[in-house]
Amino acid sequence: MKKLVLSTLLITFLHGCNGSISNPEGKVIVAGEQYVMIPHELEWSEDNIEIKDLGSPDIDTLADEFPTLEVEKGESLKFDIDQNPLSITVIQWNEDGSSDIVEMDDNQITAPTNEGYYIYELKATWDKGKESFIFDVDVR
Repeated sequence: MKKLVLSTLLITFLHGCNGSISNPEGKVIVAGEQYVMIPHELEWSEDNIEIKDLGSPDIDTLADEFPTLEVEKGESLKFDIDQNPLSITVIQWNEDGSSDIVEMDDNQITAPTNEGYYIYELKATWDKGKESFIFDVDVR
């Protein structure tokens, strides 16, 4: 938790000093409501400043910081990530610790058809860097 807070403060400080660093924010949209995803593993280079935050807590800890979304089986989950990433990979972490790559179409995925708890990790890439975003869902 301390590393996450320190990393956030460092990024905020650098942003305030330079005014030009603007790491992207990611949102998941469910039933028209937007939720800001938890940032993870940021690497960014802009205006001669480089930021590397690879020491964030593990994915389970980050998911605990996100308000778990209750979704219906097969419900659409849409994504809005700032600065139009060049690519996004969606990884679904299952309750048993296994993971699957999830097909994304038009910046959205479909919730699983099996009930359960799932953590999602979106790995986004831009010309200026890369960042992962974390959120979790409880499928009913």
